[in-house]
Amino acid sequence: MKFVSFRKDGAVRLGVLADDGIIDLNQAQPQVPADLGAALQAGVDLQAAAKAAIASSAPRLPADSIAYAPVVPRPGKIICLGLNYFDHAKEGGRDKPEYPWFFFRGATSLLAHGEPTVRPRVSDKFDYEAELAVVIGKAGRHVKRDQAMDLVFGYACFNDISVRDYQKRTPQWTIGKNFDATGAFGPHLVTADELPAAAKGLSIKCRLNGQVMQDANTSDMIFDIPETIELLTEVLTLEPGDVIVMGTPAGVGQARNPQVWMKPGDVVEIEIEKVGLLRNPVTAEA
Repeated sequence: MKFVSFRKDGAVRLGVLADDGIIDLNQAQPQVPADLGAALQAGVDLQAAAKAAIASSAPRLPADSIAYAPVVPRPGKIICLGLNYFDHAKEGGRDKPEYPWFFFRGATSLLAHGEPTVRPRVSDKFDYEAELAVVIGKAGRHVKRDQAMDLVFGYACFNDISVRDYQKRTPQWTIGKNFDATGAFGPHLVTADELPAAAKGLSIKCRLNGQVMQDANTSDMIFDIPETIELLTEVLTLEPGDVIVMGTPAGVGQARNPQVWMKPGDVVEIEIEKVGLLRNPVTAEA
């Protein structure tokens, strides 16, 4: 099952992808909140509601007619991992981390599939990062890794775009990861039952203007999804609608010789096997 958040009449709506278009799920099944995060928090059986909507005569919207929103428009928490692929840690001159390098993003940094990512006026060191996003469907604290996948509702593509000089201004990376319109999230969410266990064995790529810049596999993660959830829930409660962004492989622009920075007019794509293709143009801040 695939869910999508989209904008209509100034509001964000929750849709389900059918073979013949997108169904507004709240319109077809009024018990379902119109926001994916709110629907997850309410404990709605989204898969059952989606199946009923698809089987009904509910109106279909052409997939190419919608204006996408970030998959979860305003997550309660966006928890990101740094240096979570062996080759990326190496290209950054670091050893394998003994514990995940966690940092947070805020919801104001998010943007949707098709929306321009904005290179800020204060920096030209604007870098791409292909990542897998995990969307939490159930709350959990002190969850062991053999039960961790019970918390996962689904997955989406994410581009953890980084302003590198700001990222390096402090020992913690948060400031360089929270510029507006730098966390691309979409185009849709694929439910966990559609993918291999813990989303392992999937090709993950980044293309910049059609050129492959990153090409790896989700099995190359240092800390996989179950272990990450176990470690996080030692500390905090994961809640429905929270997002975990699982880190990027080698090939980032900062590590290249010469370095490659995204610039206005570029188009960046993140593609993850069986998950989707996230595309964003690059523009300059006014």
